[in-house]
Amino acid sequence: LQAGRHEFPFTFQLPETLATSFEGKHGSVRYWVKAKLHRPWSTVKKVKKEFTVIEPIDINTPALLAPQAGAKEKLARAWYCNRGQVSVTAKIDRKGYTPGEVIPIFAEIDNCTSRAVVPKAAIIQTQTFIARGTKKQKKSVVTSIVGDSIAAGKREVWHGRALKIPPVGPSILQCRIIQVEYSLKVCVDIPGTSKLLLELPLVIGTIPLHPFGSRTSSVSSQYSVNLDWLSPIPEQLEAPPEYSAVVSSPEAEQSLAPPCRSELGGIVEGPFFAYIQEFRFRPPPLYSEVPNAP
Repeated sequence: LQAGRHEFPFTFQLPETLATSFEGKHGSVRYWVKAKLHRPWSTVKKVKKEFTVIEPIDINTPALLAPQAGAKEKLARAWYCNRGQVSVTAKIDRKGYTPGEVIPIFAEIDNCTSRAVVPKAAIIQTQTFIARGTKKQKKSVVTSIVGDSIAAGKREVWHGRALKIPPVGPSILQCRIIQVEYSLKVCVDIPGTSKLLLELPLVIGTIPLHPFGSRTSSVSSQYSVNLDWLSPIPEQLEAPPEYSAVVSSPEAEQSLAPPCRSELGGIVEGPFFAYIQEFRFRPPPLYSEVPNAP
């Protein structure tokens, strides 16, 4: 190479099975590009540039849209005396969520003891490091909420108590040496004895729930959809109408414009409105342009 500036573009196709970049207590997942310049009678020049990889986890799958539920009970004892029983049942509408979403928690806590108890809920992150046949784990609380104290002999019901997911890294489930898992724990503090714990699995994904939901989700499954419009398309195509028959005046052309946000309110939030804006009203093709036209 002659003296001066020279540029050589390089491209690399990343494998589809790369784990998400991660920094943990006992290990990490890092990616970088290295470049070397070999020069005669001189040292090799090296440069390194790190980059981030995010493994796509789509929560719009039947496994991650399935509701999660559980129930547990515990007998409160003090000095070998039975002080009653505490039971908890909890349910969430799906297993997969993305950061920023709110998890509505539906739970019932029965306090049949003689003392007041306090219910809590938290998202727990569990980091698992595997090396040479041994494991190390680190658990941390991502976020939590505390419910009202439940008096003796009373019942508390959570009708969708909101728990917002903060900005956290996605789950890492397919890596051989490092795993990052999440769970929702509903616990009840019982004075004089250990806590009652109920754990529900969670998966933190990267692709959020589709705006229209899924037929398998707990919300959309409550509604029926009319599929009559999916009838087979006739083989014989009709000629399109004349443009003047569709739009005959500037007023009519203006009436075909997409509605503004103020008219639609909150319905047009999200990616769906972007699709609406991409649609443009164009004149129909000429009759001679229709495929298989006689």
